[in-house]
Amino acid sequence: MNETLSLSSPNILILITIIALLSGFVKGIVGFGMPMILITGMTVFMSPDMALGILILPTLIANSWQAFRQGFTAAHQVLFDHRWFLGVGGALLLITTQMVPLLSQSLFFLCLGILVVGFASLMLSGWQPKGRSRAGLSIGCALVAGIGGGLSGVWGPQTVMYLSTHNLEKQAQMRAQGVIYGLGAILLLIGHARSGIATLPALSLGTFAILPACLGIWIGFKVQDRINQHVFRIATLSVLVLAGLNLIRRGII
Repeated sequence: MNETLSLSSPNILILITIIALLSGFVKGIVGFGMPMILITGMTVFMSPDMALGILILPTLIANSWQAFRQGFTAAHQVLFDHRWFLGVGGALLLITTQMVPLLSQSLFFLCLGILVVGFASLMLSGWQPKGRSRAGLSIGCALVAGIGGGLSGVWGPQTVMYLSTHNLEKQAQMRAQGVIYGLGAILLLIGHARSGIATLPALSLGTFAILPACLGIWIGFKVQDRINQHVFRIATLSVLVLAGLNLIRRGII
């Protein structure tokens, strides 16, 4: 109750607004990174459980917007094209959400920090998964995405790595990311409604964060074709590596 009251203070609401706006802006430009920025930013001044609960609704709304920008038919095709990844990853995400309340705060910070640093570093290096079997590769990526998504709400980098093996054009990749992330957010809400993470205070603050997050995405969409996305992507991932290292430090100390 004390945390709920403190989170209603104007200063905390301003911080949530800034972080949501920034996370939306990054997502609007590069198509991913919103949950990572939300949770790494908010855990600086609130508990991990509360931060995880808050990110669910803005992530769901933002990804639904991204998924349906080219219409329902195109989004439906994504579900079929990536059914292996979605099926395995979704099932694991639901299972691992139930483990979050069992983690200590230090262990949560450590797991989240390792996930953020690991995947951001891999993407900075340009590494891409390769394999002879498309179905086998999809399942392998889905295992990592499902576990990471369920424990921390972060499944963006894993999904980007998976989609990079399909050589999609930019609009198709952005649409696929939106559909996959949107379905993941729905499952995250279902899983954490059962785990106790998606509490009414957390969802209320998540509702508050929707507007600035969507504003950030809208701005990001507007500038998407006007800036060097490669440089912006590298800068964003570099910041995430530093944020992830700080989370690891907090988990160890």
